[in-house]
Amino acid sequence: MRKTIDNKDRLIVALDVPTAAKAKAMVELLDDAVSFYKIGLELFMSGEYFELLNYLSGKGKKIFVDLKFFDVPATVGRAVAQLNGKGITFATVHGNDGIMRAAAENKGDVQVLAVTVLTSLDRGDLDDLGFDCDVSNLVLSRARRAVELGCDGVVASGQEASAMRQRLGDSFVVVTPGIRPVDNDDDQKRVVTPEQAFRNGADYIVVGRPIRDADDPKQAALDLQVEIANVFV
Repeated sequence: MRKTIDNKDRLIVALDVPTAAKAKAMVELLDDAVSFYKIGLELFMSGEYFELLNYLSGKGKKIFVDLKFFDVPATVGRAVAQLNGKGITFATVHGNDGIMRAAAENKGDVQVLAVTVLTSLDRGDLDDLGFDCDVSNLVLSRARRAVELGCDGVVASGQEASAMRQRLGDSFVVVTPGIRPVDNDDDQKRVVTPEQAFRNGADYIVVGRPIRDADDPKQAALDLQVEIANVFV
């Protein structure tokens, strides 16, 4: 049984901009078209991360902290614990079993998502990194371990979502980045359309550039919301 999620919350907009001021301007522009935002490393390095986090929380927005915690397990556990009580829905970790277990044990009111394989990587990239296995098998293996270790879900391409659902069921969250409504020529490689992602089993999609760089970002977001609603009719 697929989880009950407000359709409007299924669209997560990535605030991949350099300053909190630009992020806030985008949030104001999108207004009620978007209820869920992802803030990542670029804004973290701006020094304005928690100011923006508090701003989003104050506006009643859902927050996805995408910092891909990767360090010794004890450090990751303590870092994840620092996110408790701040109105955060999701946070990402990226690492081995010890890292994922430490994050899960310290998550409190935050849902921990394990990154499987970045959507900017393909078979050739895995060869360069020394992974002698198929992308889909690696994603499935990491997803299975994440769930067993107590993570709430995974970040994975929509191309692998269907296999995960077939093998691992519906009890965990699947968040899918690399969403491209049209033909793609940027650095994302394993991409899908919004409809494909949800048909394959994603619960949420993360969309950045197709909204941020649109001539009319709010209309682009509204169009995606209509597309999402049509999938779940």
